[in-house]
Amino acid sequence: MARRMSRNIWRYAATAAALTVGGAMAGGASIGYYVAMSLTKPQRPSITDQYTMSPFETGADFEDVAFASRGEHILHGWWLDRPETNRVIVGCAGYRGSRAQLVGIGSMLWRAGFNVLLFDYRGHGSDLGTPVTLGFREMDDFFAALDYTNSRVPNARIAVFGGSMGAAIAIMGSSRRPDVLAVVADSPFARHSDVISYRVEQRVHLPGLPFTRISDYFLYRMAGYRGSDIEPIRWVSQLAPRPLLVIHGSSDTAIPVAQGIQVYEAAREPKELWIGEGAEHCGTYFLDRAAYCDRVSSFFDRAFLQAESAGATTSQLAAEA
Repeated sequence: MARRMSRNIWRYAATAAALTVGGAMAGGASIGYYVAMSLTKPQRPSITDQYTMSPFETGADFEDVAFASRGEHILHGWWLDRPETNRVIVGCAGYRGSRAQLVGIGSMLWRAGFNVLLFDYRGHGSDLGTPVTLGFREMDDFFAALDYTNSRVPNARIAVFGGSMGAAIAIMGSSRRPDVLAVVADSPFARHSDVISYRVEQRVHLPGLPFTRISDYFLYRMAGYRGSDIEPIRWVSQLAPRPLLVIHGSSDTAIPVAQGIQVYEAAREPKELWIGEGAEHCGTYFLDRAAYCDRVSSFFDRAFLQAESAGATTSQLAAEA
Protein backbone atom coordinates (compact mmCIF):
# COMPACT_ATOMS: atom_id res chain seq x y z
CA MET A 1 0.00 0.00 0.00
CA ALA A 2 2.87 2.33 0.77
CA ARG A 3 4.32 1.67 -2.67
CA ARG A 4 0.96 2.40 -4.28
CA MET A 5 0.67 5.62 -2.33
CA SER A 6 4.18 6.60 -3.35
CA ARG A 7 3.39 5.95 -7.02
CA ASN A 8 0.22 7.99 -6.74
CA ILE A 9 2.08 10.88 -5.16
CA TRP A 10 4.63 10.89 -7.95
CA ARG A 11 1.87 10.61 -10.55
CA TYR A 12 0.02 13.55 -9.03
CA ALA A 13 3.25 15.55 -8.82
CA ALA A 14 4.08 14.82 -12.45
CA THR A 15 0.56 15.78 -13.52
CA ALA A 16 0.72 19.00 -11.53
CA ALA A 17 4.12 19.83 -13.00
CA ALA A 18 2.89 19.16 -16.52
CA LEU A 19 -0.15 21.33 -15.93
CA THR A 20 2.04 24.08 -14.51
CA VAL A 21 4.45 23.97 -17.45
CA GLY A 22 1.59 23.73 -19.92
CA GLY A 23 -0.18 26.61 -18.26
CA ALA A 24 2.98 28.70 -18.33
CA MET A 25 3.53 27.94 -22.00
CA ALA A 26 -0.08 28.77 -22.81
CA GLY A 27 0.17 31.94 -20.80
CA GLY A 28 3.38 32.93 -22.54
CA ALA A 29 1.87 32.25 -25.95
CA SER A 30 -1.19 34.28 -25.04
CA ILE A 31 0.89 37.25 -23.95
CA GLY A 32 3.08 36.95 -27.05
CA TYR A 33 0.04 36.89 -29.32
CA TYR A 34 -1.49 39.84 -27.49
CA VAL A 35 1.71 41.87 -27.88
CA ALA A 36 1.91 41.21 -31.63
CA MET A 37 -1.79 41.89 -32.15
CA SER A 38 -1.73 45.11 -30.11
CA LEU A 39 1.35 46.29 -31.98
CA THR A 40 -0.17 45.91 -35.44
CA LYS A 41 -3.94 46.23 -35.16
CA PRO A 42 -5.54 49.14 -37.03
CA GLN A 43 -6.84 52.09 -35.08
CA ARG A 44 -10.50 52.79 -35.62
CA PRO A 45 -11.22 56.14 -37.29
CA SER A 46 -13.38 58.63 -35.42
CA ILE A 47 -15.12 61.84 -36.40
CA THR A 48 -12.58 63.92 -34.45
CA ASP A 49 -9.45 62.53 -36.15
CA GLN A 50 -9.16 65.61 -38.35
CA TYR A 51 -9.61 68.02 -35.44
CA THR A 52 -5.88 68.65 -35.10
CA MET A 53 -3.38 71.46 -35.38
CA SER A 54 -2.12 72.27 -38.86
CA PRO A 55 0.36 74.81 -40.28
CA PHE A 56 -2.63 77.12 -40.69
CA GLU A 57 -2.57 77.77 -36.94
CA THR A 58 1.14 78.62 -36.99
CA GLY A 59 0.95 80.95 -39.99
CA ALA A 60 3.25 78.90 -42.22
CA ASP A 61 2.75 78.86 -45.99
CA PHE A 62 1.68 75.31 -46.80
CA GLU A 63 -0.32 73.10 -49.10
CA ASP A 64 -1.91 69.69 -48.80
CA VAL A 65 0.01 67.09 -50.80
CA ALA A 66 -0.45 63.42 -51.64
CA PHE A 67 1.93 60.83 -53.04
CA ALA A 68 2.02 57.09 -53.59
CA SER A 69 3.93 54.64 -51.44
CA ARG A 70 4.67 50.99 -52.10
CA GLY A 71 1.65 49.17 -53.49
CA GLU A 72 0.19 52.48 -54.70
CA HIS A 73 -1.00 53.32 -51.21
CA ILE A 74 -1.70 57.08 -51.12
CA LEU A 75 -0.10 59.04 -48.31
CA HIS A 76 -1.08 62.56 -47.28
CA GLY A 77 1.09 65.37 -46.02
CA TRP A 78 1.76 69.08 -45.71
CA TRP A 79 4.39 70.89 -47.72
CA LEU A 80 5.64 74.06 -46.00
CA ASP A 81 7.00 76.03 -48.91
CA ARG A 82 10.24 78.02 -49.22
CA PRO A 83 10.58 78.42 -52.98
CA GLU A 84 13.81 80.43 -52.64
CA THR A 85 15.83 77.40 -51.46
CA ASN A 86 16.37 73.73 -52.29
CA ARG A 87 16.95 72.81 -48.64
CA VAL A 88 14.25 70.46 -47.35
CA ILE A 89 13.58 68.90 -43.94
CA VAL A 90 11.45 65.73 -43.96
CA GLY A 91 9.69 65.10 -40.63
CA CYS A 92 8.98 61.58 -39.35
CA ALA A 93 6.41 61.17 -36.57
CA GLY A 94 6.33 58.39 -33.99
CA TYR A 95 4.38 55.16 -33.57
CA ARG A 96 0.63 55.76 -34.03
CA GLY A 97 1.44 59.46 -34.22
CA SER A 98 0.68 61.96 -36.95
CA ARG A 99 2.13 64.87 -38.89
CA ALA A 100 0.11 67.20 -36.65
CA GLN A 101 2.45 66.35 -33.77
CA LEU A 102 5.35 67.85 -35.73
CA VAL A 103 3.64 71.12 -36.61
CA GLY A 104 5.52 73.02 -33.88
CA ILE A 105 9.06 72.05 -34.84
CA GLY A 106 8.08 71.92 -38.53
CA SER A 107 6.81 75.51 -38.51
CA MET A 108 9.91 76.73 -36.69
CA LEU A 109 12.15 75.03 -39.27
CA TRP A 110 10.09 76.68 -42.01
CA ARG A 111 10.63 80.05 -40.33
CA ALA A 112 14.35 79.26 -40.22
CA GLY A 113 14.31 79.12 -44.02
CA PHE A 114 13.79 75.45 -44.90
CA ASN A 115 11.15 73.73 -46.98
CA VAL A 116 9.45 71.17 -44.74
CA LEU A 117 7.51 68.00 -45.57
CA LEU A 118 5.31 66.50 -42.85
CA PHE A 119 3.41 63.33 -43.74
CA ASP A 120 1.37 60.48 -42.26
CA TYR A 121 2.48 56.88 -42.61
CA ARG A 122 -0.12 54.32 -43.67
CA GLY A 123 -2.34 53.47 -40.72
CA HIS A 124 -1.40 56.70 -38.92
CA GLY A 125 -2.93 60.15 -38.60
CA SER A 126 -5.18 60.78 -41.59
CA ASP A 127 -4.91 57.16 -42.77
CA LEU A 128 -6.43 55.18 -39.90
CA GLY A 129 -7.97 51.76 -40.48
CA THR A 130 -4.84 50.15 -41.93
CA PRO A 131 -2.59 47.78 -39.90
CA VAL A 132 0.64 49.32 -38.64
CA THR A 133 4.09 48.10 -37.64
CA LEU A 134 6.89 49.49 -35.50
CA GLY A 135 8.95 50.88 -38.36
CA PHE A 136 8.86 48.07 -40.93
CA ARG A 137 6.13 49.07 -43.40
CA GLU A 138 6.53 52.71 -42.42
CA MET A 139 10.05 52.61 -43.87
CA ASP A 140 8.55 52.32 -47.36
CA ASP A 141 6.46 55.42 -46.63
CA PHE A 142 9.59 57.31 -45.61
CA PHE A 143 11.29 56.35 -48.87
CA ALA A 144 8.19 57.53 -50.74
CA ALA A 145 8.42 60.89 -48.94
CA LEU A 146 12.05 61.23 -50.04
CA ASP A 147 11.12 60.35 -53.63
CA TYR A 148 8.32 62.93 -53.58
CA THR A 149 10.75 65.58 -52.30
CA ASN A 150 13.25 64.83 -55.04
CA SER A 151 10.53 65.01 -57.68
CA ARG A 152 9.26 68.33 -56.36
CA VAL A 153 12.54 70.18 -55.79
CA PRO A 154 15.27 69.94 -58.45
CA ASN A 155 18.63 69.12 -56.86
CA ALA A 156 16.99 68.96 -53.44
CA ARG A 157 19.26 68.96 -50.41
CA ILE A 158 17.46 66.83 -47.84
CA ALA A 159 17.81 66.35 -44.10
CA VAL A 160 15.54 64.39 -41.78
CA PHE A 161 14.02 64.99 -38.36
CA GLY A 162 12.40 62.07 -36.54
CA GLY A 163 10.93 61.41 -33.10
CA SER A 164 10.60 58.04 -31.34
CA MET A 165 9.78 55.43 -34.02
CA GLY A 166 10.32 58.24 -36.52
CA ALA A 167 13.85 58.63 -35.15
CA ALA A 168 14.49 54.93 -35.73
CA ILE A 169 13.12 55.21 -39.26
CA ALA A 170 15.21 58.33 -39.91
CA ILE A 171 18.38 56.47 -38.92
CA MET A 172 17.69 53.20 -40.71
CA GLY A 173 16.17 54.74 -43.83
CA SER A 174 18.72 57.53 -44.21
CA SER A 175 21.58 55.06 -43.87
CA ARG A 176 20.33 53.50 -47.12
CA ARG A 177 19.69 56.78 -48.90
CA PRO A 178 22.77 58.88 -49.76
CA ASP A 179 20.50 61.78 -50.77
CA VAL A 180 19.87 62.44 -47.05
CA LEU A 181 22.59 64.80 -45.80
CA ALA A 182 21.90 64.91 -42.04
CA VAL A 183 19.67 63.36 -39.38
CA VAL A 184 18.22 64.56 -36.08
CA ALA A 185 16.90 61.60 -34.04
CA ASP A 186 14.88 62.48 -30.94
CA SER A 187 14.32 59.55 -28.53
CA PRO A 188 15.29 56.62 -30.78
CA PHE A 189 15.19 53.01 -29.64
CA ALA A 190 18.21 50.80 -30.25
CA ARG A 191 16.42 47.57 -31.16
CA HIS A 192 12.79 46.61 -31.76
CA SER A 193 13.16 43.80 -29.21
CA ASP A 194 14.55 46.19 -26.58
CA VAL A 195 11.59 48.54 -26.60
CA ILE A 196 8.99 45.75 -26.79
CA SER A 197 10.66 43.84 -23.96
CA TYR A 198 10.80 46.99 -21.84
CA ARG A 199 7.12 47.75 -22.38
CA VAL A 200 6.11 44.15 -21.60
CA GLU A 201 8.04 44.34 -18.33
CA GLN A 202 6.18 47.53 -17.47
CA ARG A 203 2.83 45.77 -17.98
CA VAL A 204 3.29 42.27 -16.55
CA HIS A 205 6.22 42.86 -14.14
CA LEU A 206 8.08 39.83 -15.48
CA PRO A 207 11.20 39.53 -17.66
CA GLY A 208 10.07 40.79 -21.05
CA LEU A 209 12.53 39.09 -23.40
CA PRO A 210 10.87 35.61 -23.40
CA PHE A 211 7.49 37.13 -24.27
CA THR A 212 9.14 39.33 -26.91
CA ARG A 213 10.62 36.25 -28.57
CA ILE A 214 7.23 34.55 -28.58
CA SER A 215 5.57 37.67 -29.99
CA ASP A 216 8.14 37.62 -32.80
CA TYR A 217 6.62 34.35 -34.01
CA PHE A 218 3.17 35.91 -34.26
CA LEU A 219 4.51 39.22 -35.59
CA TYR A 220 6.06 37.50 -38.59
CA ARG A 221 2.76 35.82 -39.41
CA MET A 222 0.68 38.93 -38.88
CA ALA A 223 2.92 41.55 -40.48
CA GLY A 224 5.71 39.73 -42.32
CA TYR A 225 8.68 40.92 -40.28
CA ARG A 226 10.69 40.12 -37.19
CA GLY A 227 12.10 42.38 -34.52
CA SER A 228 15.61 41.80 -35.87
CA ASP A 229 14.56 43.66 -39.04
CA ILE A 230 14.21 46.89 -37.05
CA GLU A 231 17.49 47.65 -35.28
CA PRO A 232 18.73 51.23 -35.72
CA ILE A 233 21.86 50.39 -33.74
CA ARG A 234 23.00 48.10 -36.59
CA TRP A 235 22.50 50.78 -39.25
CA VAL A 236 23.57 54.01 -37.59
CA SER A 237 27.29 53.70 -38.38
CA GLN A 238 26.44 53.79 -42.09
CA LEU A 239 25.24 57.39 -41.81
CA ALA A 240 28.81 58.66 -41.60
CA PRO A 241 30.24 60.97 -42.82
CA ARG A 242 26.84 62.62 -42.69
CA PRO A 243 26.22 64.33 -39.31
CA LEU A 244 23.85 62.91 -36.69
CA LEU A 245 22.30 64.62 -33.67
CA VAL A 246 20.77 62.27 -31.08
CA ILE A 247 18.41 63.84 -28.52
CA HIS A 248 16.96 61.96 -25.54
CA GLY A 249 15.20 62.83 -22.30
CA SER A 250 16.95 61.58 -19.17
CA SER A 251 13.60 60.60 -17.58
CA ASP A 252 12.11 58.82 -20.61
CA THR A 253 9.76 56.07 -19.41
CA ALA A 254 8.76 54.92 -22.91
CA ILE A 255 12.23 54.37 -24.38
CA PRO A 256 14.95 54.54 -21.70
CA VAL A 257 17.71 57.08 -22.27
CA ALA A 258 20.23 54.22 -22.29
CA GLN A 259 18.88 53.17 -25.68
CA GLY A 260 19.49 56.59 -27.19
CA ILE A 261 23.01 56.58 -25.75
CA GLN A 262 23.64 53.14 -27.27
CA VAL A 263 22.60 54.44 -30.68
CA TYR A 264 24.88 57.46 -30.28
CA GLU A 265 27.85 55.32 -29.23
CA ALA A 266 27.36 52.99 -32.20
CA ALA A 267 27.40 55.94 -34.63
CA ARG A 268 30.58 57.26 -36.20
CA GLU A 269 31.67 60.90 -36.35
CA PRO A 270 30.42 63.50 -36.95
CA LYS A 271 27.83 63.07 -34.22
CA GLU A 272 26.32 64.98 -31.30
CA LEU A 273 24.42 63.87 -28.19
CA TRP A 274 21.99 66.08 -26.29
CA ILE A 275 20.45 64.74 -23.09
CA GLY A 276 17.41 66.70 -21.92
CA GLU A 277 17.74 66.60 -18.14
CA GLY A 278 14.45 65.59 -16.55
CA ALA A 279 12.62 65.31 -19.88
CA GLU A 280 10.14 62.54 -20.63
CA HIS A 281 9.73 60.79 -23.99
CA CYS A 282 10.33 63.32 -26.79
CA GLY A 283 10.10 65.97 -24.08
CA THR A 284 13.35 67.88 -24.55
CA TYR A 285 11.45 70.20 -26.90
CA PHE A 286 9.18 71.23 -24.03
CA LEU A 287 12.02 72.07 -21.64
CA ASP A 288 12.83 75.13 -23.75
CA ARG A 289 11.09 75.35 -27.12
CA ALA A 290 13.20 78.24 -28.40
CA ALA A 291 16.50 76.59 -27.43
CA TYR A 292 15.40 73.30 -28.98
CA CYS A 293 14.40 74.88 -32.29
CA ASP A 294 17.57 76.96 -32.39
CA ARG A 295 19.84 73.96 -31.80
CA VAL A 296 18.07 71.79 -34.37
CA SER A 297 17.94 74.49 -37.05
CA SER A 298 21.60 75.43 -36.41
CA PHE A 299 22.58 71.78 -36.73
CA PHE A 300 20.80 71.52 -40.09
CA ASP A 301 22.33 74.83 -41.24
CA ARG A 302 25.85 73.58 -40.53
CA ALA A 303 25.16 70.25 -42.21
CA PHE A 304 23.85 71.89 -45.37
CA LEU A 305 26.76 74.34 -45.48
CA GLN A 306 29.26 71.50 -45.14
CA ALA A 307 27.52 69.51 -47.88
CA GLU A 308 27.38 72.54 -50.17
CA SER A 309 31.04 73.33 -49.51
CA ALA A 310 32.02 69.74 -50.24
CA GLY A 311 29.97 69.86 -53.42
CA ALA A 312 31.66 73.07 -54.52
CA THR A 313 35.10 71.60 -53.84
CA THR A 314 34.26 68.51 -55.85
CA SER A 315 33.04 70.66 -58.73
CA GLN A 316 36.21 72.74 -58.65
CA LEU A 317 38.41 69.65 -58.70
CA ALA A 318 36.42 68.21 -61.59
CA ALA A 319 36.74 71.48 -63.53
CA GLU A 320 40.49 71.65 -62.90
CA ALA A 321 40.90 68.06 -64.06
